[in-house]
Amino acid sequence: MRASEGQQEHKEQPDVIDLVPKHKLDRAEQQIEKLQRENERLQRENDRLRKELEAALRAGKRQAAPHSRGRVKAKPKRPGRKPGRNYGQQACRPTPSRVDQTIRVPLPEQCMRCRSDDIEFQYEAAQYQEEIVRRTIVRRFDIAVGKCRGCGRRVQGRHPLQTSDAVEVGTVQLGAEALALAAILNKQMGLSLGHTQQVLAYGFGLKVSGGGLYRALARIARRAQPTYAGLVHAVRQAVVNVPDETGWRVGGRLQWMHVVVSEQVTVYAILPGRGYEQSVVILGEHYRAFLVHDGWSPYYGFVEACHQSCLRHLLVRCTEMAQIASPTAATFPLTIHHLLQTSLQLRDRYQQGEVSEHGLRIATGRLEAQLDRLLERSYRDPANRRLAKHLRHEQPYLFTFLHCPGLDATNHQAEQAVRWMVIARKVWGGNRTWAGAQTQQILVSIMRTCWQQDRDAFPYLILLQRSRDTHILDIVPAAAQAAALLESKTESRP
Repeated sequence: MRASEGQQEHKEQPDVIDLVPKHKLDRAEQQIEKLQRENERLQRENDRLRKELEAALRAGKRQAAPHSRGRVKAKPKRPGRKPGRNYGQQACRPTPSRVDQTIRVPLPEQCMRCRSDDIEFQYEAAQYQEEIVRRTIVRRFDIAVGKCRGCGRRVQGRHPLQTSDAVEVGTVQLGAEALALAAILNKQMGLSLGHTQQVLAYGFGLKVSGGGLYRALARIARRAQPTYAGLVHAVRQAVVNVPDETGWRVGGRLQWMHVVVSEQVTVYAILPGRGYEQSVVILGEHYRAFLVHDGWSPYYGFVEACHQSCLRHLLVRCTEMAQIASPTAATFPLTIHHLLQTSLQLRDRYQQGEVSEHGLRIATGRLEAQLDRLLERSYRDPANRRLAKHLRHEQPYLFTFLHCPGLDATNHQAEQAVRWMVIARKVWGGNRTWAGAQTQQILVSIMRTCWQQDRDAFPYLILLQRSRDTHILDIVPAAAQAAALLESKTESRP
């Protein structure tokens, strides 16, 4: 028994043991340490380059450079029209339909070339000029004031061009058209109150202070409050809404500008947060229709709504991941990118009549099964693990647009509406007070809704100022108008 154990131990031991000289062992250890240091250096360099690449990718879409087109061409084409046949069809301004002033220009007394005074008249040519006259019209209203013999109260007349009944403290006022232009310059075009003040002074000779413009715009917003309430009711009754949010400042502190876009109206709201509680202010707590958003988690607080997660955000994320990942790690985001692109192509083919409704359902099921198989796997790369975790959460909401044809797959409408606020934020940063923030959200909601309905906001702003009673603009749908009127009557009761 002991002999067999000895033989077994002898078999487990190596037959030959090579002895390495000490100088070779030391040299090998030094080489290992050198390779370890080089490996650590390369790892740090890889991390640094990865961060720089991520920063460069973010800078390409950063809102601080909205007009940047990326890499500049080495040999750009010469600007302007091309001479010769490539010039294209020559065009000019159309002849004006009316002429306000006619000026006759006689022949000169001498020829400009040879100084001869023997000039023969042949014909008369017409030239038109469209000009802006820097003139401010000052109106004086002589208002009749009386006393009612029935109730004994003071009574005074009101002209359709008046915007207020004040005759003592507010005797000198700005006209409705001047204030409508100021509102559009400040709220729609993104000019600051100071720049708006300069435009009115340079263009029309109208001098007004920044504080005067601020108070005047606040008065317009107060008169537009019922219309704004009607827009909120219209959003809550809409079948599809597209929400989004962006940073905004009130008094120098970070707040959030929320926007919700439906088929007919757009509503903005400046609120102190970007959570579910703030979204409820616009959409209401029991919104039951469709929401198309970027996957921000508070939107899923609307448990009674049907959600569609924006595919564009995921496509961009997969593209950026593939650019900075290793070839092996890039396989997963590229596969997801291809899968999402296939779903969009399927939608287009269905809309063009190339795929039947039955075929759409079958193809949608195959896409969902393929996504299930991809998400069942485990991934070693940390970025891929984060993407897979996000997709598992968004999985029920990725292909809602295929189950409900006609629903948009991206939140581009809200992204476009946010750009208005981004432009204003770049120029003058935000509002100084919450009262100014309320003026901002009301007026931009009305102007954006007018743009959305292909209407001119200018006459609506004039109508709001000249209306004596509570007025809801017809940009609000009829059903929402009734709800807003009922709400305003309820609030006016003691």
